[in-house]
Amino acid sequence: MTSPETVPVSLAEIARIAGVGRAAVSNWRRRHDSFPARIGGSDVKPQFALTEVEQWLRDNNKLDEAGGLELLWPRFETLAGRDEAGLAIAYAAHRMRGKGARTSSPLSPEARTLVTETVKLGKREGATHTFEFLLQRWLDAHVRQVSATPARLASLMTRIALRTRTGSGQGPLTVLDPACGSGHLLSAAVSERGPEPVELYGCDIDGALAELTEARLAFAGDGQDVRSRITTADSLREDPCPELRADIALCNPPFNERDWGYEELATDPRWVHGLPPRTEPELAWVQHLLAHLRPGGTAVVVLPPAVASRRAGRRVRGSLLRHGLLRAVVALPPGCAQPHSVSLQLWVLRAPDERADSGSGSGSGEDALLLVDASTHTGAGGRGPDWEAVESLALTSVGRLDDRAAELPHGAARVPLLDLLDDEVDVTPGRYVAARPEVRGKESAEHWGELGDALASLRELSRTFASLDSARPPGGGRQSTTTVGDLVKAGALALRPGAHPPESVEVFRDPREQSIPLLTVPDLLLDGPPGAWITGGEHQTIAEEGDVIVAGVVRAFDAWVHEGPPVALGAQLFALRVDPKMMDAHFLAGCLRAPANGRHAGTHASTSSRVDVRRLAVLQLPLEEQAPYSETFRRITSFERLLARSGSLGRSLARDLTDRLASGGLTAAD
Repeated sequence: MTSPETVPVSLAEIARIAGVGRAAVSNWRRRHDSFPARIGGSDVKPQFALTEVEQWLRDNNKLDEAGGLELLWPRFETLAGRDEAGLAIAYAAHRMRGKGARTSSPLSPEARTLVTETVKLGKREGATHTFEFLLQRWLDAHVRQVSATPARLASLMTRIALRTRTGSGQGPLTVLDPACGSGHLLSAAVSERGPEPVELYGCDIDGALAELTEARLAFAGDGQDVRSRITTADSLREDPCPELRADIALCNPPFNERDWGYEELATDPRWVHGLPPRTEPELAWVQHLLAHLRPGGTAVVVLPPAVASRRAGRRVRGSLLRHGLLRAVVALPPGCAQPHSVSLQLWVLRAPDERADSGSGSGSGEDALLLVDASTHTGAGGRGPDWEAVESLALTSVGRLDDRAAELPHGAARVPLLDLLDDEVDVTPGRYVAARPEVRGKESAEHWGELGDALASLRELSRTFASLDSARPPGGGRQSTTTVGDLVKAGALALRPGAHPPESVEVFRDPREQSIPLLTVPDLLLDGPPGAWITGGEHQTIAEEGDVIVAGVVRAFDAWVHEGPPVALGAQLFALRVDPKMMDAHFLAGCLRAPANGRHAGTHASTSSRVDVRRLAVLQLPLEEQAPYSETFRRITSFERLLARSGSLGRSLARDLTDRLASGGLTAAD
C-alpha cells in the first residue's frame, strides 16, 4: 500500500510505523544521509512526508508488514475534521462487514478512497482488529472533544444493573443508552449479559458517534444473538423511541449543559417528579431513564457529585426517594472517568415491581437508601482508582440491596429515608458512611501505636542532637569548603541538568508499559510523587539509585540521595553522580541541602529565583572523615520524616477523636 498525497508525520509516528522507539528513528536520521528531509514542523518537532518515509523504510528493510495500520492512520488525520474521519472509519467498518452505511452523509473523494484502502487492508489484518485500531486512534486524537466511558467503569455499571434488576420481559434482554457516545456502555452490556439474547437501543446527538457505535456493536455481537438500533437525535428534545421499555438503562450523560430544552419541555410527561430546574440537566436525564424502564428494570447513571446535594434539585431528589426509585448511590474515586479530578457518583434507580418490591417504596420508616463510599479506594500514591477494591465494595453492597438483614461491607450503609428527607435531601455517601466502630477502633489503636513509636524515636534523636549541638569543635567549627563546580572539574562528581521533555516526547498522566516517571518542581512543591510519565529517556536526564538530586529553585530548594527505580528529571532539577572513591553521596547531599547554602547560591530576586548549583558549598574532607558526617545527615533526614509523620498522625487522630466525641461515640474524660 502506498500513500498518494503528501501526509505529514512526526518522529513519534515514524517510530510507531516501524515498531521501534523514538531514539532509533533519531539515530537513523543522524546516521543516514538518505533519510527523508524535513517538510514542516520545527527543529524540535519536525515533520516528514509519509510517502518518502514509507519508501525509505522499505528500501532499508525497516518496515514490517504489520506497519500497515500505522501507515494508514496518518491519512485519516488529514481528512476534513473530526467528523469526516469518524464517518470514514464507520463506513469502512460497514463495508468490511458487507453492509452499506446507515446514513447518506457525503464523504469527500479523499475519504472514499481511504475507505476503499481500509477495506482492502482489513481483509489482510482482520476486519475487527482494523476497526478497533482506527477507533481507538480516533478517540485518542479527539479525547478533549469526545468523552468516552472507560472499560472498567462501563463493566461495573453493567454488572450493577444486571445484579439489581428484578423484572424481566418475555423477550430478549433490552438495553438502552440515550447518550451512547461511541458505544462503550452498550458494548459492555454485550460482554456482560451472559447467554441470553439482547436488543440494544442507543442514541446520540453526534452523527459520527452514532455511526461508530453502530459499527462497534456489529463487531461486538458478531456470531451472537445481538440486535442493535442506533439513532442520531437529541434524546431529551426528540425521543426516538418513546414507547420503549428497557430491562436495564446505562448512561453517562453530558454534564452542566444549560441548553437542554428547559423551555420547550416544560410540560413533558416524563417529569413525573417535577420539572428539572434549568441548572439541573442531569435530573432530566435521570427522569428520562426512569420513563423508559419496565417494572423492575434498573438504570445506572454516572453523575457529578453536586447533583446529590445542590439545593435546586432537592424537590426532585425527595420525590425519587419517597417513591422508592433511587435505590443506591455509589461514590467513586477520582480518575474513574472524565473529568478525572472529580469524584463522580453512580446512581442506581429501579422502577417499581409489585411482585418483587412488595412492601418497599412506601416511604415507611423501614425504607432506606443504600449509600456506598468508594471514593477513598485509590491506587498507589493516591493516583487513579483501585478498581479491584472499588468493584468489590460496589458489587458486594448492591448485591445485598434487597436483603435488609444482610451485613454491609465497610464503606457502605443503609440510611433511613426519614433521615434523608429534610430541607437539603443530600444523598452524598460521604456524609453518612462512616467506619464501623470496631474497624475504626482497630485503625485508631494502630495509629496511636505508630505515633508512640515515632515520638519515642524523636525523643532519642533529640537527645543525640542536643549533645551534638553543645559539643562545638575548637575554632568555632569553621572548616574549608569547596564548590560543586570545583568538584566537577576535579572529577569527584558529574553534574547533569534536567529539562522539560521536548515536544517529540509524549507525556502521560498514568504509567504506561516501559515508561519512566518524570519528576518536576511542582511535584516537590505539592509534596507528592512524580505526576507524569514518559517513554524513552534518550532526551532526558535520568537519576539512578544513589545519585544526588538537587532542586535548583529557591522555594523548593533541597537535596537528597535518590532511592528506588530510575526517574527522569524536569527543569531546574539536577542529578549529581559521585565517584565513590572520592566522595560519599549522603555526605554530599547533607552539605548541599543546608538552608544557608541555598541562600548563598540563590539570586533572591523572588520565590521563583534559581539556585546556582555550581556555587553550592561542600566541606573539604577526606573520604574516611566523611562517614560520621554522612551518618549524622541520615539521622537528620530521619528526624524530619518522623516529625512530618508524627504531625500527620496527630492531626488525623485529633480530628477522629473530635468526630467521635461530638457524635457521642466516646465518653468524655473526667
